[in-house]
Amino acid sequence: MTQQGYEAVIGLEVHVQLSTLSKAYGSEAYGYGEPANTQISPVSLGLPGALPQANWGVVRAATRLGLALGCQIREYNEYARKNYFYPDLTKGYQITQHETPICNGGSVVIDTIQGPKTLGLTRIHMEEDTGKSIHDLDPFNTLLDFNRAGVPLLEVVTEPDLRNGEEAYAFLNEIRQLVRYLDISDGNMEEGSLRCDVNISVRPIGRAQFGTKVEVKNLNSFRHVQKAIDFEFKRQVAAVEAGETILQETRTFDSSKGITTVLRIKEDANDYRYFTEPDLAPVRLSPSWIEGNRASLPELPRARKARYRSELGLSDYDAELLTDGLGVAAYFDALLAAGAGAKTAANWINGPVAGWLNERALTIEALPLPASRLAALIALIESSTVSHSAAQQIFLRMASEPEANPLQLAEELGLLQQSDAHALQGIVDEVLADWPDKVAEYQSGKKGLIGLFMGEVMKRSRGSADPKIATELLRRQLD
Repeated sequence: MTQQGYEAVIGLEVHVQLSTLSKAYGSEAYGYGEPANTQISPVSLGLPGALPQANWGVVRAATRLGLALGCQIREYNEYARKNYFYPDLTKGYQITQHETPICNGGSVVIDTIQGPKTLGLTRIHMEEDTGKSIHDLDPFNTLLDFNRAGVPLLEVVTEPDLRNGEEAYAFLNEIRQLVRYLDISDGNMEEGSLRCDVNISVRPIGRAQFGTKVEVKNLNSFRHVQKAIDFEFKRQVAAVEAGETILQETRTFDSSKGITTVLRIKEDANDYRYFTEPDLAPVRLSPSWIEGNRASLPELPRARKARYRSELGLSDYDAELLTDGLGVAAYFDALLAAGAGAKTAANWINGPVAGWLNERALTIEALPLPASRLAALIALIESSTVSHSAAQQIFLRMASEPEANPLQLAEELGLLQQSDAHALQGIVDEVLADWPDKVAEYQSGKKGLIGLFMGEVMKRSRGSADPKIATELLRRQLD
């Protein structure tokens, strides 16, 4: 992103809410949308005498994410107190990490118009969420909901390697896909499971020195991140061109107007008075434990996508859809293991299966049909026992009767493919007799009408007609 000889310098701070069974340092559960202040405890509220306890599920999630991103995993980890006052932070401090983040370095590869680009990571650290301030339910007061207080987060901090909103969008998509693959977060930005702060400055192209950094906080959608960056870049360039000084400030994004506005002016450095958390013992990770987590990682999205393209010959489009989630990829691999061809399996997952799931707002994990059963149905198509259209009817029946035999269903429903030319001739004759005008148009040169006639043959045969034989019979009479 460039304008008038300037470029943007962008770094992101992404907060990933973990899907552990309990909060970071307390035993209570957390679920989105529960009544206000019903998922709290003395620990998450910081009541006197309540002591936190480290959640090893959080440590494991951080380790796995760091390993997947090529980070260096720290064996000795201390917790720290980040001290500041805000109404939704009852303790007066946040438990986080400061000098000893669990993950250092690493990178994320994104796809750009110019090709793959590697974005460096500074760190990933563990911390807890705060409560939520609600400003729009009471005209006179700010309301506080502490359900979210103590929910475990991982903060992913990038190097200032991004240059535009499109790269930020791609980065967030990669992170969301990865945390879903690792089953550590649902990555749902709309529910706050993935939140992003943007640090952006501008500088003349070719200059090494950074400009004054502006922070845009709490962006809750990929598009908002992209639009906020685009607006802020243009605003800062215009200010510099007008001879104005860019202030180090925190801003928020008004999605209704597509602009950023000032929240507060920042000091040169925040004084959070970090010190080691006295109520939590340091976490020590053994090399063998770290390597055990590395060995248990699933095949990651980019590697899987490359394998689908190179070994299976799938298109970029198919490979992208099949690797969007681990559940889809695992089901596809199970189809291959059961004998289905790669392209046919991809077409079925991206077509009838996806349609069935979308109609019911379900994920593939909720599909009742085992991959082995769907592979058996696909085998009937490849052997010309049933047509593709007939197979789709059988699939709908199998989705409600997952243990049913597809061949028996085809026989029961009268959907075995008709390859008897004599039997199909009668259907062809009926179709042509019912469409004399279209027959005339075909014979006058509109050869594309063959699709209309084939559609009618398949309809009247309930999808059981052999397409090749039916096409030959139609052309024989029409031509």
